[in-house]
Amino acid sequence: MADVPTRRPYHIIIFGATGFTGQFVVEEVARCAAEGPGLSPLKWAVAGRSRQRLEEVLKQAGAGKKGNFEVIFDINCSQNTETMRLAFDQCSTLSLSFQYRFYGEPVVKACIENGAHYIDICGEPQFLECMQLQYHTKALDRGVYVIGSCGFDSIPADLGILYTQRQFKGTLTAVESFLKITSGPEGFSGHDATWQSAVYGFADSGSLRQLRKKFGYKPLPVVGAKVQKRGFVFFSKEIEQYAIPFMGSDPSVVKRTQRFLYEEEHQSPVQYSAYVGVGGLFSIVKLFCGGVLFWFMVKFGLGRKLLTTFPSLFSFGLFSKAGPTMKQIENTCFSLTFFGEGYSDGTDPSQGRPNAKICTQVIGAEPGYVATVSAMVQAAVTLLNELHSLPRRGGVYTPGAAFYKTSLIDRPP
Repeated sequence: MADVPTRRPYHIIIFGATGFTGQFVVEEVARCAAEGPGLSPLKWAVAGRSRQRLEEVLKQAGAGKKGNFEVIFDINCSQNTETMRLAFDQCSTLSLSFQYRFYGEPVVKACIENGAHYIDICGEPQFLECMQLQYHTKALDRGVYVIGSCGFDSIPADLGILYTQRQFKGTLTAVESFLKITSGPEGFSGHDATWQSAVYGFADSGSLRQLRKKFGYKPLPVVGAKVQKRGFVFFSKEIEQYAIPFMGSDPSVVKRTQRFLYEEEHQSPVQYSAYVGVGGLFSIVKLFCGGVLFWFMVKFGLGRKLLTTFPSLFSFGLFSKAGPTMKQIENTCFSLTFFGEGYSDGTDPSQGRPNAKICTQVIGAEPGYVATVSAMVQAAVTLLNELHSLPRRGGVYTPGAAFYKTSLIDRPP
């Protein structure tokens, strides 16, 4: 484990530990602290508003039994700037999980001001890109790394593209990814917090377009043949079920990484399209009906109120305030398959159609919580151990931009 300055007694502080996902983060950090071979002890703490709830989470995770170093900060991090300063001044890396749109920016700001690196599992493009626009220069000046979307959104996709590029013998010019989620008889379910992020994200999609104009980016060059976008609903021969464009943060994050590598490393950018399997015809009908209702309701305050008050009803049981059961989590897994094409060594990408293909696959446990938490904790540990391999001396980055020179790309999810 990387050395921590004497004034920073903890490697990691977990903020949001009492939330649904935060409980999984605590358990994973406790496991890593106990099982990390050849490392000095991982010193970590949890932060939140209620000492009682934090103690319950630590007990549930079995942190004490595993001999970890846990400390509780009984503070209101979302409101009290001074308590945030005191907490983040004591750690090297902050990992967290909550609704970023409403509570994330003060935490990012406090981390930068107090020299604590920041990692999250945010899947909200508006928050992620806003933090880059507003805080990249400040983080760079302070030598602080702010790395968002280090969960299932979007480490498998972002680092999966980079891994595929490395395996390709030539110039990789385009990749399509297909996400397939498999669950047991109990089905797959998500927590209400994820549903709320989707509701407010789609409702405010116009602001995201305005935000992107502020960057003033020129379009990335298209290398090789331009890939034609698929329809909104189509039957995928690749995964043998109907598929739709993936509405998560993956396309946004991957594009930001590709831009970074093009501008900073002069690498050839890859065209990227992301899709998700939705099943058979009945699933398509249900998706269409639910989608039309969703799009209509998010436009109005009353509609958003109903959507967030009754998530199970309007998501056809896919999301609930209780979240998935342990049985559902244990019986769910994902596969993310990348189908790439490009030009073999010695072939000019400006001449003709692509003449080489590649297929890679990432397979992992339940994506919403198990794979997400594992990815974030591995990212935090990588930041601590391989800080010298990260770009520049700080800044706001995607996972791919931050970790493209580290060992994280070659690790299983």
